[in-house]
Amino acid sequence: MPDTSFGIMTAPMQVDYLDILQVWRDADAIPEIEHAWLFDHLLPIAGDPSGPIHEGWTLLSALAAQTRRLRLGLLVTSNRIRPPAILARIAATVDIVSGGRLEFGIGAGSLPTHPLARREYEAHGLHYQDAAGAVERLGEACTVIRRMWTEDEPFDFHGAHVQLTGAFCNPKPVQRPGPPIMIGGRAGRTLRVAAEHADLWNFPSHSLDEIDEAARRSALLDRHCVEIGRDPAAITRSMPLPVSYDRPDTTRKAVGAAVKAGFRHIVLTLPTPYPTGVARWAADEIISPCT
Repeated sequence: MPDTSFGIMTAPMQVDYLDILQVWRDADAIPEIEHAWLFDHLLPIAGDPSGPIHEGWTLLSALAAQTRRLRLGLLVTSNRIRPPAILARIAATVDIVSGGRLEFGIGAGSLPTHPLARREYEAHGLHYQDAAGAVERLGEACTVIRRMWTEDEPFDFHGAHVQLTGAFCNPKPVQRPGPPIMIGGRAGRTLRVAAEHADLWNFPSHSLDEIDEAARRSALLDRHCVEIGRDPAAITRSMPLPVSYDRPDTTRKAVGAAVKAGFRHIVLTLPTPYPTGVARWAADEIISPCT
């Protein structure tokens, strides 16, 4: 599978920090695993609704300081939770802590059809915009974040949703002109934002049966790129795939189908509880047989 990279995702809910840390430390020493991911929720979206969950960016910074090689990020940040100028500064800090290993994942935010995801907004006093407004805010956020990372003088920004006066980010990220931007989402309007701003696009799959839909969404992204005069090949296609510890062959088949559909950035989502040595197991049972 030429030009295919593999990573892992450890959802930081219903699990202890030390368990996630062990998986990431192990993965950091395994060359077959090139990147590692958390997600961005404030309350659990599976299992015990009142169970433990760690704040994504705080945990990511801690893990960045405990690893040396892995590319790392959130799959993906909800743009509904943090103002974009603040998010740009958070991301710049994590990129510095990691020595320039951040992959900046961002999306419009959780779908209203997921009640366990929707409740986290009311619980934290966050306004939940409608879908159209959320996508418009995502586009403005990507513009603001890029400018925060690249502009050497304070700037003003007056968008439909974001208003800034004297915005500035110092220090800048290690990576120049900034960390790669991954946009996650499948809606047509989100794909248009991805065509304009993304270095990577992540199709948010939740099962092994969505490869065909992912391919259709990828083709729509291609069309959006052509419409704005951008080469579709400039955007790497990414997909998370759930791992079965009991049936690794099903995961391997899904990896093959995803790569055949043009997805070259594969994230293996590891369910909890983690078996001992799960990172090494993923490399031996899933990644190596697929490369």
